[in-house]
Amino acid sequence: MIGYIRRAGKLFAALTALSLTLLVAPPRAEAALGGTEATVRADQTQMSMTLRTMPAARFTVHELRAPSGSTVREYVSPTGTVFGVAWQGPSMPDLRQLLGVYFDQYVDAAAARRTRRAPVLVELPGLVVHSSGHMRAFAGKAYLPQGLPPGVTAQEIQ
Repeated sequence: MIGYIRRAGKLFAALTALSLTLLVAPPRAEAALGGTEATVRADQTQMSMTLRTMPAARFTVHELRAPSGSTVREYVSPTGTVFGVAWQGPSMPDLRQLLGVYFDQYVDAAAARRTRRAPVLVELPGLVVHSSGHMRAFAGKAYLPQGLPPGVTAQEIQ
């Protein structure tokens, strides 16, 4: 009987620890780039930003603003896919959040660069990322070349 109580106590302690870990750990929202338009709301919640939507003929821009002055723009094609993101402000946004499944490709390509002080320019067949700046003045953009809607150029992502 005592052995049973000890095992039950250990099981209870393990389940309690797991429950507390799940409650304390911040939730990870699905990232935006390459995701659906629904991921914009997840990004807004995850990064605690306000949302403004600007529909246009060839794509929709969802602009997220933080109280700190940082701005993130997410570009959504007529099919509902996020094909580009751009950012600017006093701090870098959570690129893991914005780049999602493309984040590891970005990190690997950025790590392979020769210089660490120059702006980051990653141009892979399925991913382009430009990022630059310094403390309190960051800017950049990322897009999926194959995801650009017809008639849209990379220069329109800003």
